[in-house]
Amino acid sequence: MYFCYVKTNKKQHTKKAILEALEKSLGVVTTACKKVSINRSTFYKYLKEDQEFAKQVKDIENIALDFAESQLHKQISEGNTTATIFLLKTKGKSRGYVERSEIVHDNQIKSTIIEWTPPRKLSKNVIDNSTTLSDQTKDSKSIKEEQGQEKQ
Repeated sequence: MYFCYVKTNKKQHTKKAILEALEKSLGVVTTACKKVSINRSTFYKYLKEDQEFAKQVKDIENIALDFAESQLHKQISEGNTTATIFLLKTKGKSRGYVERSEIVHDNQIKSTIIEWTPPRKLSKNVIDNSTTLSDQTKDSKSIKEEQGQEKQ
């Protein structure tokens, strides 16, 4: 019984040390694990098994994101065009600042009927390779007359 208590206490101490190291490394897992001398697999095991630990890790990740966003806003205020474009492409998508279209599939099937009309029948003169340009550029009235004659 005593052994189990010591092991649990050590695990809690290790988790606390990881959380402190994560804060200092702005959420970089590898850096935090090296500082505490544990394997990354141990960190992910704790993350999977302990909901409270996972919540604290998520809070640290959000703090790191807040810090990164504040640095981005600082660069924008200093006139950094690249930072401005990046923010617009990520946060300004709803306002049209995108380079590509995103298709959202809502699991509905829509059917569209497309009518195909066969090309009109060309006169023999137009098909013949030896015809001149003037033969090919007949006005619509003469083409209609030829089509009427072919029907008879």
